Amino acid sequence: MDSCDVERLNELLEQDVELREKIKEQVTDLDKKTRNMVGVLNKIHSTPPESIPGLLDSVRPMLHSCQTTSAAMAALIPPSQFWRWKEMWTNSLRTAIFSAALVKFLATGKLISLPEVCQILGIKDEWKGRFALPVEDYLHGLISLVNELSRLAVNAVTLGNFEAPIQISIFVKDLFAGFSMLNLKNDTLRRRFDSLKYDLKKIEEVVYDVSLRKLAPPQGGHQM
Repeated sequence: MDSCDVERLNELLEQDVELREKIKEQVTDLDKKTRNMVGVLNKIHSTPPESIPGLLDSVRPMLHSCQTTSAAMAALIPPSQFWRWKEMWTNSLRTAIFSAALVKFLATGKLISLPEVCQILGIKDEWKGRFALPVEDYLHGLISLVNELSRLAVNAVTLGNFEAPIQISIFVKDLFAGFSMLNLKNDTLRRRFDSLKYDLKKIEEVVYDVSLRKLAPPQGGHQM
């Protein structure tokens, strides 16, 4: 290896280090935003139903602020190097997806779609190969949503919202059925999906108790 080769290799290494540090800065920014969102959303467990819309209004600007970070990421990542760097922000991105999905459910009782998440987080199709939202990360975010809703089903009853567990049960059963039809080959994703049956059982126990005590009608679907 001659001196020219060594010099060139050192240049490439330095470029990688510099790029990694720049990406890390954006990931830190995304981490901060997602932690703030989760911190606010955690209040749903102690917030009466009539105050939920105001709480969601305080989260939406945080969600939309992620668009700036998405654009910065896309500008940093070289073409066709998405998979090389994605592990740096995967956890933060999944948390952002979870937050968007929870806001959508609490506001409408419906499931957020993959294109909707991309729109909210400002992730554009033309960035494919640099910065994108993989289907697996979207599914991980939805599983986190179910984890949170199983907790909410219990806490909603404590707040006197007896119809919420029924609405959650209908939603989660439908989502679980959808997951069951997917060909999940990713081991981590498959294990997390398998654990959903425990969340579903927890929700069903709450619904059974509420129905047994005649605290809510047996059929739900009302807004929370």
